[in-house]
Amino acid sequence: MKKLILKIIQLAFKGKEGHVPSALSILDLLDALYKKFISKSKFNKFVLSKGHGSLALYVILEKYKIINKVNNFCSFSSNFGGHPDKNKIRGVESSTGSLGHGFPFACGMALGKKVKKEKGKVFVLIGDGECNEGSIWETCLLANHHKLDNLICIVDHNKSTNRALIVDDLEKKFISFGWNAYTIAGHNEKLLFRTIKKQKKKPLAIIANTIKGKGVSFMENNPEWHHKKIDRNTLSEIEKLLQ
Repeated sequence: MKKLILKIIQLAFKGKEGHVPSALSILDLLDALYKKFISKSKFNKFVLSKGHGSLALYVILEKYKIINKVNNFCSFSSNFGGHPDKNKIRGVESSTGSLGHGFPFACGMALGKKVKKEKGKVFVLIGDGECNEGSIWETCLLANHHKLDNLICIVDHNKSTNRALIVDDLEKKFISFGWNAYTIAGHNEKLLFRTIKKQKKKPLAIIANTIKGKGVSFMENNPEWHHKKIDRNTLSEIEKLLQ
């Protein structure tokens, strides 16, 4: 995992852009999903609704050889922007970035699979701040109405949004919308796998308690680093930390 973290840091330094802590909070989740469900099946699909965590998605797509090596980020000639573009990057199912848009798209994909009687599940990862968007809860209503037991929503609950608007009791909220819902430690892949197996006859929400900036001690749960650029001194410091 240290190699992936360092890759994210190096890309952010080179591109002088990127929501690094937001990417680090979901890195374990994406690695687990791609290892177990996405890279080994042509039927399962994944949508990153919190598009600003794109750096994590890029390094995972590279790790599982879905795309070639990611050499640059947010440069004029790069396909790898601050938000993922489905028209430019293999393995990206939906262009996302505006919060609340990727989740309904994933719901539509799951509904389409039901209508066409296709195999596989649709996984979507949303942010807890994204849960402030009305489209999230409209999608929950639609998914419940159609009993989409092939839709799994994982919430990156790093709690950074609590500085502006507290988002709590997410498990109860999803249950009230007719979903199966469970809260787990977000950096524990075995627990994630066990929880996914609990899906029965309903869409499933997994509220993953994560650490924003996980893996870089001075970034962890530090709001100063939400969208702070990586300079050369910081790069050198992180390289030493990850040795």
